[in-house]
Formats: sequence, structure tokens, C-alpha cells
Amino acid sequence: MSKIRKIKETESGIAFYELTTDWIRMTVSNLGCHIISLETRDRDGRFADIVLGYQDVTDCLTDGNCLGAVVGRVANRIGGGVFTLNGREYPVAKNCGPHHLHGGLKGFNRQIFRAEPIGEGIRFTYHSPDGEEGYPGNLDVTVTYLIKDDQVLINFDCVSDADTIVNLTNHAYFNLSGHNPSGAEEAFPEKIYEHELRIASDRIACLDDTGLTTARTLSVEGTPFDFRVPRKVGERIAEDHEQIRNAGGYDHSWILSDDHDQISLVHPGSGRSLTISTSYPVVQVYTANYLSGGAKGKHGKPYENRDGIALETQFISNSIQVEEEPKVILRAGVPFHAGILWTFGLIG
Repeated sequence: MSKIRKIKETESGIAFYELTTDWIRMTVSNLGCHIISLETRDRDGRFADIVLGYQDVTDCLTDGNCLGAVVGRVANRIGGGVFTLNGREYPVAKNCGPHHLHGGLKGFNRQIFRAEPIGEGIRFTYHSPDGEEGYPGNLDVTVTYLIKDDQVLINFDCVSDADTIVNLTNHAYFNLSGHNPSGAEEAFPEKIYEHELRIASDRIACLDDTGLTTARTLSVEGTPFDFRVPRKVGERIAEDHEQIRNAGGYDHSWILSDDHDQISLVHPGSGRSLTISTSYPVVQVYTANYLSGGAKGKHGKPYENRDGIALETQFISNSIQVEEEPKVILRAGVPFHAGILWTFGLIG
């Protein structure tokens, strides 16, 4: 049975909610729909927090790592900080070198949503006005977190009064080994190298040397990007491959070939597992290649590179520029929906 309760609200309107089942303990905030913590059991029945997060959620206002937040209007990059829609150019902030990233200078991860507990979860709503961060159209956004038994379901729904572009995802970073206790010197007992990753995907989208997704794709056969069967994340992450060099590790769109249970992550040491199903066509796998130097994490411990892995299901990065029929285009009055299901389990 799921239990939902409001645990805190600040004078500035930032609220926190606790969602629990026998399997999962999750805390979320209406600031950017952040997942503050997510605890699951290991094979010995011990709970530990398996997602990265800020020491203070308001640190997200000055940190660009989006730890556990919903990002949008458009997740990932838009090349050159400009896009063309219906023959008109729309300039957007260049907040990632020459490119636009995760919705801009004040994307959804830095906005306060209205929150409403509903049955087995929380419904967050936000009105993004026409012209916010350069995007056209008044966009009404609903993000729903539902929790049941060993699963977390994230639903994205929105509608715009004018043609626009939309690509919403949750930017959780996972480390299934779990956070160390507050007195430990390191945030985690180990980095993500020993995690075993499986992705139902035959191809990735390639990056140029600025980290921007191009129209070129690459077969994973015989490359460090072949996770069609489970492989350790660290097995080939340092290999001398052009695409590894361009990203400093993994930060690529894997084009999914199945319609459910497309991604799995296992930590053999703790026995924890995560399986992801999504309606999106792509997963962006990011191995926290540039995490060091950001805001403090939980217990005041600074996170380091490779302390977590983000598995961001979404439309392909830079869709508006690389797809002949960009899936990120949302036409006026047409409802948008996408879903992500996380199922947590144990291996023997």
C-alpha cells in the first residue's frame, strides 16, 4: 500500500512530500519536481538512498547538473542556441558552450510547480508562458509521480496554444550501491563502473567534438556502446574511440529497439536492480563525466565524476535539427503524453 504525506513547506513555497511502500521510500519537491531521495532495499533487506541529490534543493538554482529534476521545455541540447519552427528562428540561451541545454537559464528544474497529492502519488502542474526561455506558446505542463509496490511511474502530459517544441525527462542519477552514512569520507562506497547495464539498442546517435548530437548514427556492434547483453559500465568506458573522446565517456542517445523493459541496471554487490520501460524512443546515458566541482551533495559530500549514471529516456538529443520529422514538435492543441516506469528488484 502506498502512503503519501507532506513533510515540510518553506516560507518561499518550496514543499516536500514523502511517498512510501514496503519496497520504496521516496521524497520529492515541488521545486523542479526534484526527486530528493529514493531508498530501496538491498539483498539483506537494508534500505539505502540510490539517487544523487543536493544538500539543499535550492542549490539547483546555481548548479547545472539537474540532480533528480524534471528538465524542459527541451531536455538535452539544441545546437547553436537556435531552432527553426514553421520557418521562424527562435534564439534560446547558450548555456552549454555554444549550445542550449535542458531548457535554458531557468528551465523547469528551477521552477516551482503547484503540487497536489493524488491517491498513490503527487501531481505537479506548471504554466510556462509564451516566450519563456525563448520558446513559443503557452504550455501547460503536468508531471505525475506514482508509486506502487516496487515501481515508480512518471507521467508527462502537456498542451500548448501554439506550435512549440517539447522534450521532458527526469534527470535522476543512480548509484545502486547506495549512499554512505553521513560520517563517511566518500559519497558512495564505489563508483558506477561495476554496475551492469543492458540496453535494447542496435544504434547510437553520434556526437561531434562539442558534444552535440548529429544526424549520423553508429551500429553498436563491436564498439564500446554494445550493451545488448549486460556489461559492466566501466568495461570499455575509457577506450580510445572517437565517440568516447567526444563525450569524455558515455553521453549519447541510444535508439531503443523494444517497446518495454528496454533498459536494466544491476549492482551485483548490493543485489539491487532497476528495470526501465518507456514510451520514448531513446535513452540518453550519461556517466557523470563532468560532475566534479558542482554543488555539495547529500551529507555535504561533494560528488565526483562517475559517482552516478543518468538514464534519461526522451526524444533524441537535438531532434529539431537532426530529424527529418522532429518528434519534439508539439502542435497547438494536441495533447502530449510520455511515460517512464522504474521497477526496482533484487538479484540473487
